[in-house]
Order: sequence, then structure tokens, then C-alpha cells
Amino acid sequence: MYLLTAEEMQQLDRTAIKDLGIPGVVLMENAGLRVLETIYQIVGDPNGKKVVIFAGKGNNGGDGFVVARHLLNAGAEVKVLLFADIGEISGDAKINLNVLLAMGHKVFPVNNPNSLNIVKLGTAYTDLVVDAIFGTGFKGSVPEHYANIIEIINNSGKPVVSVDIPSGLEANSGLVHGACIRATATVTFAHAKIGLLVQQGPEYAGKLTVADISIPPGLAQKQGIKRFLVTDELIRGIIPARKPEGHKGTYGRVLVVGGSQGLSGAAVLASTAALRAGAGLVTLAVPVGLHDLMEIKLTEVMTRPLPQTEDLCIGTEALAVVREMVENSDVLALGPGLSTGDSTVEFVRQLLPGLQKPAVIDADGLNALVGASEIMDDCAAAVVMTPHPGEMARLMGIKTGEVQNNRVEVCLEAAKRWKAVMVLKGNRTIIAHPDGTLYVNPTGNPGMATGGTGDVLTGIIAGLLGQGLSALEAAVAGVYFHGLAGDLAAAGKGMISLAAGDLLDYLPQATKGY
Repeated sequence: MYLLTAEEMQQLDRTAIKDLGIPGVVLMENAGLRVLETIYQIVGDPNGKKVVIFAGKGNNGGDGFVVARHLLNAGAEVKVLLFADIGEISGDAKINLNVLLAMGHKVFPVNNPNSLNIVKLGTAYTDLVVDAIFGTGFKGSVPEHYANIIEIINNSGKPVVSVDIPSGLEANSGLVHGACIRATATVTFAHAKIGLLVQQGPEYAGKLTVADISIPPGLAQKQGIKRFLVTDELIRGIIPARKPEGHKGTYGRVLVVGGSQGLSGAAVLASTAALRAGAGLVTLAVPVGLHDLMEIKLTEVMTRPLPQTEDLCIGTEALAVVREMVENSDVLALGPGLSTGDSTVEFVRQLLPGLQKPAVIDADGLNALVGASEIMDDCAAAVVMTPHPGEMARLMGIKTGEVQNNRVEVCLEAAKRWKAVMVLKGNRTIIAHPDGTLYVNPTGNPGMATGGTGDVLTGIIAGLLGQGLSALEAAVAGVYFHGLAGDLAAAGKGMISLAAGDLLDYLPQATKGY
């Protein structure tokens, strides 16, 4: 599923109208009909039902006029409240407003503070509210009068269907700067707008429907759109079928390098996750002082002791051994529980230049690279980096708040700067490729906000890399399975008690059938 900005959607509209000859009024009619389908799902037969439609002066309001006409024809009692004077309406929206007026239906302007009583009465005695105020071009915060009306709508307790996007939500960023409609359902047209899927978008959009309004889907591809929503269908196209003649060497030899005093669990989670993700062979390399413990904790994962520093960490003394192990592996996972001592940082910085095998870098592997992006210039391998927002802030030299307020842009920029597939973890994890391709993942839940879940993700991605997926494919599928395992775990155990190890238990169920 493509994810478009407001400007890209406007260009698609223009192409459909000018190049394909589809009249704008036809697109508007189709949009209104698709909204009507969702209304039927919520209220059933609209005959005798009361509906209040809030319409803006642009094409979003025009879609609302189409909805009003069809509801009237179906026997509904419809009240249209207009955020403009009738004379301000133009273009295709005016055509549909004129039809509505010719039917003898009244439209009530509510564009001044004295109209709040009309709004309160309308929302108090209605079965449904339709939000057709602002379209995808909206940015910033809504004016005070609009904010007052939006507050009345949100406090009405009535179901709300938003046309294309909830009014007050930015289509490009998913941010809300003040008042915003909290929709029960949102019907967006042709393609999803990226702001509906990231940041605060999902919270305000409610149940999202992407509706066909007769714009050919191939236009987005021709326009070069490179943003996508991760879907089950997409994942099924990524995961290769296992061949009967396959053996453990077929599915990849994964080397996990990590662990330090007090952080051994991270390495255990990552290496076990790589196995659960389908890797044929997994070896965990840890400081020699932790090796006996790993031998006890792990059964299917092989272990290898490494020379260690005085504080039981992996340092430059281990470089020669690890380099040899990398040569005999297909994938390197670096960072879980690694620590941040000077020798460990130097170990990471010397290991990566000239690396020939695909790698996943996480946690302290990332922290060791802060301020040294030039190291990736000499890394010949495909790399996946999996920072949480704090780690991303350190990598990019900005504050965590800046990351969270601009997740899409920061992730894309980080992928380019670090020459790696970048996975920005969090609500709606974002995966970006240096070429500008971007995916938004819909799986996962707040119960996964607990220590160790990131280590599990590292292992899953490494395990998928070992099976021959590209760095981007492994990152996309790994994030999806990771979140799905978390959703299954939350459904089975609840979010409060969810722990990272639960993801390992539910991962087989998440990957079953692929």
C-alpha cells in the first residue's frame, strides 16, 4: 500500500483529471459514495437517522455535499453546517452545493462565534457526525472558532466519520497542533496519506479505509512514490518458501557478538531470536568470563568465548578472533549487551571498516559509532541499524524530541548519512533505505515497551538476513514479525505483564504460514 504526502496526492488528482480526462466532479462523486458505504456500516439503514455534516469551503466540503445528497435520498434527516459563506464555495464543490440547494435543502453557515449554539444542538440530537472540514492540505493549528466546534464534536459522544483525513491532522507529518477531530472512522481516497499512519495519525483516524475513487493505482508507481505500509501481502512476497532439499547451512550462519557483565541477557535474547526467525546455525560470541553461563542458558545456540577486558567486556583483544568468525559466517549481529567502554568502542570502530558480510547493528554497537559516520564509508557490506529514538538522536546529533516530532524525515536522513537501512523503533516503526524508500510498520503495541524487545528484533532481522533476504527485506519482515509476535503475546498475556521473552514464545505463531 502506497503512502502519499498531500502534495503527491494533489499531483495524482491533477494527472487523473488532465491526462486521463476523469472530471473532478466524478472523483468527488465517487469519494462521497465511498464515505456513504462506511456510514452504512456504522448506522445501518440511514432512513430516519439524523446526520450532521460539517463542511469546509474546499473540495473536502464538496465531498460532504455529495454525502448529504445521497443520505437525503436514502431518507435520512441531514443538517449541513458550513464553515464559510455560500458565496465562497467554488469549483466542483460549488456544483454539488448547488445541486443540494436545488433539492430545496438548507445549508447553515457556522463560521462565526455566534453559531456555537447551532453546533451544540446539531450534535446533541444526531446519530452521526460527518467531518468534511479540512482536507489533506491542512497544516498548523486550527483557528479558535474551529477549535471550539471540534471540541464540541469530540465531546458529543457521537460516532464521527472523517472525509479523507480528520480535520486538524497534518497529512504529511501525522502531527496535531491543537484541536483535531477524533474520528470513529476515516475514509481516505485512492491511497493512504502518510500522516494517517505515523505519529498521532492512528490515534485520531480511528478505523481507516482506503477507498477507490477511480484513480488508477499505477499512477502512484509512475509518479515514483517510494513510501509503503507494511502489509501481510507484502511480507508473503518477501519470505522465500523452504525447499525440501534445504539443510541448516542453507538458511544461514548467524554470528551474534555481544554481552558484558550485567548485560548477558541481551545477547541471549538476540541469538535465540535469530534461531526462532529461521536461521540454520547461530553462534554467540561473548567475553570468556560469561561463556560458562551462556553454555548453561543456551542449548540450540553455539557459543564461543572471546578475549575480554578487565571489566568483562569485548575489546580490541578480540578483533582477530571475531574477524575470523565473521569470515565463516553469513551474517553478523553486533551490539546487544556489548557495553560502552573505550576498548569496546574501539573494537566496533575497527571491526566494521572492510566488513564483507551483512550486519545488524544495535544498542551499544550503535553507541560506539556516534560521531563517526565516516566509518560506514569503508563498510562494504549491507548494514541494518536499529536505533530507538534516543539512540537515533545520538547518531544524528539532535535531541530525542526532534526525532519524535520528525520521525519520517529523520529516519530518511539517517539512512542516507549512515549508508544503511535504518530502523527507527517505536510506535509505527519506520524502515528507511538510503535510496529514499520508506516503510511504515503497523504491528506492535505499548506492551513491548520493555527491556530486551529490541534485542529480539536484532536477532530476528539477522536470522532473516541469513536466509538470503536483502537488508531492506529482512528489516521490513523482521519488524513486522516482531510486532506481530508482540500483538499475539499481548492478546494472550496482556500488555502489562508482557516481557521480551514472550516475543520468543509467540514468534513461531507469528511466522507460521509464511
